[in-house]
Amino acid sequence: MYVTVRIVLLQIVALVVATEASLGAGPLRVHPRNPRYLLDGSGKAVWLTGSHTWANFQERGVAGVTDDFDYERYLDFLEGHGHNFMRMWRWEQAKWMQFVPASTAIRYAPMAYERTGPGIALDGGPRFDLTRFNHAYFDRLRRRVAAAAERGIYVSVMLFQGFSVEQKGTAGIDPNRGNPWDGHPYNARNNVNGIDGDLNRDGEGTETHTLGNPAVTRLQEAYIRKVVETLNDLDNVLWEISNESHTGSIDWHYHMIRFLKECEAGKPKQHLIGMTSSPIKNPPLFAGPADWISPNGGDYLNDPPDVAGRKIIIVDNDHISPWKSDPSWVWKNFMRGNHFILMDSYMDFRMNSPSEPDPKHEAARRAMGFVRELAEAVDLASFEPHPELCSTKYCLARAGREYLVYQPQGGRRLTLTVEPGTYHVRWLNCATNRRSAGTEVELRGRDLAFTAPFEQPVVLHLARR
Repeated sequence: MYVTVRIVLLQIVALVVATEASLGAGPLRVHPRNPRYLLDGSGKAVWLTGSHTWANFQERGVAGVTDDFDYERYLDFLEGHGHNFMRMWRWEQAKWMQFVPASTAIRYAPMAYERTGPGIALDGGPRFDLTRFNHAYFDRLRRRVAAAAERGIYVSVMLFQGFSVEQKGTAGIDPNRGNPWDGHPYNARNNVNGIDGDLNRDGEGTETHTLGNPAVTRLQEAYIRKVVETLNDLDNVLWEISNESHTGSIDWHYHMIRFLKECEAGKPKQHLIGMTSSPIKNPPLFAGPADWISPNGGDYLNDPPDVAGRKIIIVDNDHISPWKSDPSWVWKNFMRGNHFILMDSYMDFRMNSPSEPDPKHEAARRAMGFVRELAEAVDLASFEPHPELCSTKYCLARAGREYLVYQPQGGRRLTLTVEPGTYHVRWLNCATNRRSAGTEVELRGRDLAFTAPFEQPVVLHLARR
């Protein structure tokens, strides 16, 4: 009896350990051996990629017209494409959008604060009480991040939104366009707490993304604390301070990054924090305390630099060339040690809410999944960019051992400098995601020419035996 019970107990312990290993491997951190990449709790190098879209957290669209966002279908979409990352968008305002007429009733729900009144806000609903968080908002936040974790998807939780505090792209307020600030809880006419985020009375709340109003800063810190309490125990979390806040927000970003680090310092888990660009330029991103950044500039799409691990680089076309996509962007960034994510128009209401994801991005979506599969098939942390070794300048290599070379011009010859030896050689067709069977080849020279067997863009993979 003792032996039987002991065996059963050991089996139970083994099951618990296995469950903890699969569900709670630990948050991502910067890879200690190769800081271009991330490390999960199991010791595996991680390359992040995925599609993100504007309504994946709060409902966003025309009131009474736009259907609620189907989050489970969106997770199916990501998983089906082999993606492992999303930005979870947060909107601070309850109504109005600068890209549509002011008369269009764009809604955002749920909101972070309860609408208790007394008094009526500018959108016709009760005023917000900024001392009372809306439990439905935080319950949804946790459910959605946890649901993504079950699919193996990391989530960058966006804390603030630059498009919520100003009518971007105008000098002064254009009365013909929606003004998000009119729907913001920190607008003095929308809350019962006497908070006025528009210090200069210009009809916008850009000051809320500065440290100019201590009362607003304390409210934002309280919001961060609440989000941390809601999500700290989850492993698939990253943080993003704000999407595309104005250039005067740099010190505010730095403050919020440091505050967030302090909040998590005494918690069971600490998660990486990001700072993103546009209109903020790249130097403050690299100089700041963020763990990861999304820079701007066309070179990050067309000829990405290798920053040698100064920061984790997650290239996001949202900050460079939104509404467009190109599968070559994915491959080029992978070959330079950068991660890549896509701003995906998906089934957005501004495209008349189609029933299927926007097909124009499909080639890029498939490329992201294909590259991720390749990244997981090699010892990624051992690879570094070596543009000097190949004629195309896109080479990721364990020099002397293994090489990945991207040829964006299909059917073209490429040259590569390799160490002599026996190699397993195979080609990857970047357009079809198909691979050649591979052959063993004795390479005797150093500067060798290879001709692709496909007319489409290709990757040459050499692995020394």
